[in-house]
Amino acid sequence: MSLKVYDTMTKSLREFVPRDPGKVSIYVCGVTPYNFCHIGNARPFLVWDVIRRYLTYKGYSVRYVQNFTDVDDKIINQAQKEGVSALEIADRYIKEYFHDMDALGIQRVDVYPRVTDHISDIIALVDKLIEKGHAYVLDGSVYYSVESFPEYGKLSGRSLDDLKAGARVEVDERKRHPMDFVLWKPSKENEPAWDSPWGPGRPGWHIECSVMALKYLGPGFDFHGGGSDLIFPHHENEVAQSEAALGTPFVRYWVHNGFINMGGEKMAKSVGNITRVRDLIKQYPGPAIRYYILSTHYRSPLDFRLEDMPAAVRGWKRLVNLEDNLERALAGTEIKPPADLSPAARQFQDLLAKHRQAFETAMDDDFNTAQAVGVLFDLARDLNRYLAAGAIEGERAVMLADGRDLFLSLGGVLGLTGTSERSADKALLDDLIQLVAELREDARARKDYATADRVRDRLSQLGIILEDTAAGVRWRYR
Repeated sequence: MSLKVYDTMTKSLREFVPRDPGKVSIYVCGVTPYNFCHIGNARPFLVWDVIRRYLTYKGYSVRYVQNFTDVDDKIINQAQKEGVSALEIADRYIKEYFHDMDALGIQRVDVYPRVTDHISDIIALVDKLIEKGHAYVLDGSVYYSVESFPEYGKLSGRSLDDLKAGARVEVDERKRHPMDFVLWKPSKENEPAWDSPWGPGRPGWHIECSVMALKYLGPGFDFHGGGSDLIFPHHENEVAQSEAALGTPFVRYWVHNGFINMGGEKMAKSVGNITRVRDLIKQYPGPAIRYYILSTHYRSPLDFRLEDMPAAVRGWKRLVNLEDNLERALAGTEIKPPADLSPAARQFQDLLAKHRQAFETAMDDDFNTAQAVGVLFDLARDLNRYLAAGAIEGERAVMLADGRDLFLSLGGVLGLTGTSERSADKALLDDLIQLVAELREDARARKDYATADRVRDRLSQLGIILEDTAAGVRWRYR
């Protein structure tokens, strides 16, 4: 099955064909760093982290760019409130952004361009739009003329007659059309400003992403992503200004994730119904938060409820426990493939292949992580059964090693395995459990079965299973 992606521009599932064979180019709109991120802010970056991992799993070379809008009214207002520079605010919250994303297991992208490092590039593109008749100067401001681009509205599916000014659309009665948007604006006193042909000022919001995407990925790059709230006006305006300047398509596939809602409304700082990543990771492991979010398809809205998090933690811990059990079962075991596999081993290999195929089918269907998570748990169930079925040696050890590799590979695509370092505390816990198991064996050797049974039952209550085998006692997490 080929990879199919829902494209916002065509409102349809489309087979993915990259611009350059074997390579994928991605641009995702990043944060405006003026405060801590909430979990709704984090969803697009988590979604694209998984998409990037899956494309890499499929063998593509991926180049991923994500910007920081480090000059903005919100940053300036926060800086003035604190009596510091806008740069200081941006630097502070970019650092905090990385702290939060690292805690969620979101891998660093290839390039993090900042608007303030690309002012000359922005001025050059604005100047080009003026020269081509798509923009005009008005008292030190430069506006894009939406009527100069006949296809304006094609991404959002709206017409100029129906459109009304939305978030971040500057209102100026002197504009040629109410929906004309600013490309460059004069800076007020005590605001960041750069020299330009139209006077000291700073860029408008929309032009910034067009410039940075084209600079690092070139025209017609593969994916442009972000939350569905960016479709209009931000991404609509990106399309208009970029394609007016280029004369060719700007992006091949537009991919947008749904909102995270809380209390029936979109999670937003302006509403006040937010859960900050910073606060959430103090209570719950980052991978458990990933598990919770990935259990819903990225295009669907997600109703976030804190009371659901304990169940998400338990689900993720089932995967962690299996990972630990596999590591322990195979530790010190010689993995030497036999010359010929038994029918049982071939049957197990077929089972693993079915799980791999099911996972890829789910992810090839518009990155359906909800189904992929289900496949991972199906694989975990079968590996747990295999672990419990007998001694891990010889051919069985080879088969289990194959199962472990598949489990770690598929789980790694989702960022749900390979997430827990075996810390000194965990190693100590393992040693203590092994000591208790050995003391129980001593009790059995003395025929003190009451004590042996009590130890086994108590460990079972704690989620630790003791198994008496011909090779001795084994233990694993439930």
